[in-house]
Amino acid sequence: MKKHNILKAFGMAALLLASASCTELKDESYGSIVSSQYEPKTEADISYVVNAAYIPWRQTMLLWQGVVRSQELSADQDVIPARLGIGWVDGYIYKRWHQHTWTTEDEGVLNGWERTFNGVTACNRVLSQIEDNVIDIQGDARERLIAELKVLRASYYYVLIDLYGNVPIITDFKDVELPEQSTRKQVFDFIVTEVNDNLPLLSDQARGYYYARFNKWAAHTLLAKMYLNAEVWTGQAMWNECVTHCNAVIEHAKATGDYGLESDINAPFVTANENSKEIIFALPFDEIYVTDWNAFDFHLYTLAPENQATYGFTDRPWGGVCAIPQFIKSFDPDDKRLAEWYIQGQQYDASGNILLRSSDGNPLIYEVDVPSIDASDVDDGFRWGKFEYAHGITNRLSNDFPLFRYADILMMKAEALMR
Repeated sequence: MKKHNILKAFGMAALLLASASCTELKDESYGSIVSSQYEPKTEADISYVVNAAYIPWRQTMLLWQGVVRSQELSADQDVIPARLGIGWVDGYIYKRWHQHTWTTEDEGVLNGWERTFNGVTACNRVLSQIEDNVIDIQGDARERLIAELKVLRASYYYVLIDLYGNVPIITDFKDVELPEQSTRKQVFDFIVTEVNDNLPLLSDQARGYYYARFNKWAAHTLLAKMYLNAEVWTGQAMWNECVTHCNAVIEHAKATGDYGLESDINAPFVTANENSKEIIFALPFDEIYVTDWNAFDFHLYTLAPENQATYGFTDRPWGGVCAIPQFIKSFDPDDKRLAEWYIQGQQYDASGNILLRSSDGNPLIYEVDVPSIDASDVDDGFRWGKFEYAHGITNRLSNDFPLFRYADILMMKAEALMR
């Protein structure tokens, strides 16, 4: 299913490019869909229209120096120390993230802004094409698609309000005037109003053509996340509202079985995870069809170069990010997540032979401690192991990336009730 969705997304991207052409050619088009020849009739046809607007979610989160990196490295979980013989100094950007001294000139700050607003622009562009009948969809299908695109646009603003706070609210694709900045409260009100107003028109289907798209349950989850943060973003706590939207997903899950916790904690993160009932909203990935070099490179980002022999990767890992020692030491020693989600201890190749460090021939052993952010060795710090690293994978993983999970719902409800 995820490969099919990726192909649909790129097909729609070609459609959008073709609609902007003014050259009259009589040749039949084989490489793109010409808007004047596009007559969507089925759910599959209509899904071509919307999927291009979802692509920036993947880019803003996971491309080089994206939102995942800036969020993880500025929190208390992960760190990228300078690595002897490997690098990872990069102008001290990772140290600034760790010490909360980043600047507006840092690449990670700029990327989160530009890529997320690219998502807003993509939604506005497709909405404009639908409203102008460049993309001819009529009746209920038109109203449902407009509602989905507005909720998707609101989801990009969820990233923007979290990272930047007071940002411009842009809804008109044709408006070329310099936008005015809105307050964080205004952005909050815009998001929750857009989602609440359009939620009834969204599909209640959990999978099929609505996998990795905003259905009603993804929208409820988005609202729960907004209300969970309302006190910080608006000054007014909204815990009851958070519980209400968590309950909507919980009640649906109990009635239908569409969602639920997996008995295997790794199930939402394996390579073929698109059927996990824990995933409410995900970013679909496939190493064949998603071709950006840094599209999803957690395996290269965290493992030492020698681990190429462990997994048969086509590319040599870079050995950067690791867990902060204090975070690892906060786990109960018997916590299954510690053993399952962090790569630690002696490393071996695919045949079970002990891996040796290239620098000195000593065994490659991941130790919990990181002596300094300015100078660490190749095997200092436990490494990311939450996502399955399939043997023989390229520089890009094929796991779908879960953004909203049923576990989120249960934890948000618990936190809201506690507070």
